[in-house]
Amino acid sequence: MVDIQTVSIAVASSGVFLAAVYYMLQLRHQNRVRQSDLVIRLYAQSTTDEWEHAYMKVLSAPFEDYEDFCRKYGGTLTENPVSIAVDKISAFYEQLGYLLYKKLIDPDMLFEMFSIGRPWNKIKPIIYGARKQYDQPTIYEWFEYLYDELQKYNRITNKSRG
Repeated sequence: MVDIQTVSIAVASSGVFLAAVYYMLQLRHQNRVRQSDLVIRLYAQSTTDEWEHAYMKVLSAPFEDYEDFCRKYGGTLTENPVSIAVDKISAFYEQLGYLLYKKLIDPDMLFEMFSIGRPWNKIKPIIYGARKQYDQPTIYEWFEYLYDELQKYNRITNKSRG
């Protein structure tokens, strides 16, 4: 026969267990809410007139490779508007890549909301050229990481997000 003390211990233990499960679910929910808020704020940043102007300036800049870019726009460390726009766009994607690396941003939301492939493919020759010229292999490494993770995401999900 089960005595009252055993039943009360079982009920109390069940209550503690259920409270722990509820708390874990709440933590998971709060984390998703924070990540969603972060993506929305970053997206808002990427839709300002200043950012969109820089983005279009980069995508429409005609150059064939790093040497051509340097001839036309003076290189990466100049005050040329195209060079400044490249830095602005690269820095934005750099922060996205770092947040992804630290697992502070949801990959699904990130890859669904932001175009990554197109700006990476346009800026990649500039980044690789600057890395070589300045002997700095980590220049915009998180932007490259972001692009690499996008490629993995596309393979896993069978999607073609850019």
